[in-house]
Amino acid sequence: MSEILNKLSGQGVAIWLDDISRERLRSGNLEQLIRDKNVVGVTSNPTIFANALSKGDAYDAQLHDLAVRGVDVGEAVRAITTYDIRWAADVLRPVYDATGGVDGRVSLEVDPRLARESEKTIAEARALWWTVDRPNLLIKIPATLEGLPAITQALSEGISVNVTLIFSLERYRAVMDAWLAGLEAAQAKGLNLATIESVASFFVSRVDTEIDKRLDRLGKPELKGKAGVANARLAYAAYEEVVNSERWQRLRAAGARPQRPLWASTGVKNPEYSDTLYVDQLVAPGTVNTMPEKTLDSTADHANVTGDTVRPFYEQAWNTMAALKDAGVDYDDVVKVLEDEGVEKFEASWNELLESVTKNLVP
Repeated sequence: MSEILNKLSGQGVAIWLDDISRERLRSGNLEQLIRDKNVVGVTSNPTIFANALSKGDAYDAQLHDLAVRGVDVGEAVRAITTYDIRWAADVLRPVYDATGGVDGRVSLEVDPRLARESEKTIAEARALWWTVDRPNLLIKIPATLEGLPAITQALSEGISVNVTLIFSLERYRAVMDAWLAGLEAAQAKGLNLATIESVASFFVSRVDTEIDKRLDRLGKPELKGKAGVANARLAYAAYEEVVNSERWQRLRAAGARPQRPLWASTGVKNPEYSDTLYVDQLVAPGTVNTMPEKTLDSTADHANVTGDTVRPFYEQAWNTMAALKDAGVDYDDVVKVLEDEGVEKFEASWNELLESVTKNLVP
């Protein structure tokens, strides 16, 4: 194992892989990453599945069988993706058992075309939870305004949730409120709160990408590459406020576990920045960092893990956000653009996945 990854895990950061594919599963690569690189979870999204399906022959046999059975394309996509997720969940089950259900988790996203429809998102979450039928599953629900009631409802039914596409601090606070409301409803129903897990996926690199473009137009290059980390650090400050609240303490006493902040979009987009920027600068206890394999390899090789790099820097983060505002960056517009683009990108990937499956549904 990498000494650096051991240090990162020792600081309370759960390392999850932001990728899945049938080939990765059947080759034993995921098991290797668990054994050698401290990986304790897996996340997926429509883009990841679209990429996986476009490479190699790992899906050919299943596609053939689905075609022979005359399964429609929507159901075919669900059969393919849930097969991979179920397999990954089984591979990670020893981690799930060893950590008492905290890690060893695998995430599967609801159809992103439902991101603005609460009732359909809830129905989809129920269907995926039932289909995969693994306790270490997390259903990914986007943090749109319409997603918030779906998050609460899913949790209230005992469905573990990965809240995705969080960009703004205001929306993150609303996500945590939806999480608490879901647990309170679950408790009222007599459910075992210890079995309900949740993470909140706060996106990082995309914030820098959008704000850096605006800083170039504003002639303020000295502020580039700082917003993503500052925004995430302030998200952790908001998280600390909630887990120190009386509302949370009542749920904790009933057996509930925290909704861990998860740093998503941690692959560095700008080659001028350190390729481990969003690992080095976001080390804090009780967090998850979900990394593309390239970022995982870079982290194992040369990340600079020096201890907590979040809580000692709250004031610096506030100062950075204030400087961005003074420079003319409209934060509210940035996060709205990012959410809209995030939904659109996942919809486009979902449509690409549908097209690829349609093309390959050949008896």
